[in-house]
Amino acid sequence: MKLAAIGGDGIGPEVVAVAAAVLSAAAERHAIDLTLDWWDLGADRYLRDGIAITDEERDRLIRDYDAALLGALGDARVPDHAHIRDILLGLRFHADLYVNFRPCRLLVPALSPLRDPHPDTDIVFFRENTEGLYVGLGGNFKSGTTEEVAIQESLNTYRGVERIVRAAFEHAAATGRERVTLVDKANALVHEGALWRRVFAEVGGGFPQIAQDAMYVDAMAMDLVRRPECYQVVVTSNLFGDILSDLAAQVTGGLGLAPSGNINPGKWALFEPVHGSAPDIAGRGIANPLGAVGCVGLAFTHLGMHDAAADIDGCITTSIREGVTTPDLGGSATTRGVGEWMVAWLAARR
Repeated sequence: MKLAAIGGDGIGPEVVAVAAAVLSAAAERHAIDLTLDWWDLGADRYLRDGIAITDEERDRLIRDYDAALLGALGDARVPDHAHIRDILLGLRFHADLYVNFRPCRLLVPALSPLRDPHPDTDIVFFRENTEGLYVGLGGNFKSGTTEEVAIQESLNTYRGVERIVRAAFEHAAATGRERVTLVDKANALVHEGALWRRVFAEVGGGFPQIAQDAMYVDAMAMDLVRRPECYQVVVTSNLFGDILSDLAAQVTGGLGLAPSGNINPGKWALFEPVHGSAPDIAGRGIANPLGAVGCVGLAFTHLGMHDAAADIDGCITTSIREGVTTPDLGGSATTRGVGEWMVAWLAARR
């Protein structure tokens, strides 16, 4: 198992340091031959060298490693986010990481902001990661004037839609989930909506054992607050998935708990917590590392190391239930303190 660790910006290096320690402890417990290399990629490097990532570095990351752990990217010193586009989006597009995998599971009901959270809330989002509005098609005309025109075009291809929909159904079938929901806005975005619904019906026809339905994105946003326990696997476009998965993460405990995977199934993958770089708390030792640790579990699962992944899941759940958390979850532990507790918990299970 050969992984690259990228601290990135803000709290990124702090949470990835914890994730790396937990990763090493789990690898030792399960006799996994682990190589973990640290990569200097982020705003500091961009401001120092004038480049975010070279073509050679990008190719080597994808070629020489099984996966990468990324802490966070985002720094006010780079207001145009150039290094984010080059590193994160560049890796997504170059490695064709078309699945953005976002699990949102309620580990402890008390963490939900809902009045009566259902304890079985467990939703997995399959967000299309390489098409839609995020490809950057369009432009500005008469910029900076009162007559400025901005055009942003959404790109959706049969191939792109088919493979993300199929990935969602295959995950449902492999994990025993009984329902897949398509989220779109087909009543207004009629052209892309028609494509998504046709493909969803075609692919879904091969999985008759799985219940299938479609929701408009506005109704889905409402329902994720009203009855999130009704959803199991959600597949949707880049923009809608970006928004809805954050909402679901908050419903199930907050962004500090939320991991994500940028995945090309069976190939290289990039795992990152979704909380962002949080520069206002960087260096204070209070950043929640559980999202980053959750990424370690996703990496183990991606590489077929399911026993190790189960240990990571158990470690996170136990730390929350025993109150070994950072202040955002009601605990008093530091970022490093949470990591030290987790390493000890894993060592005690040998």
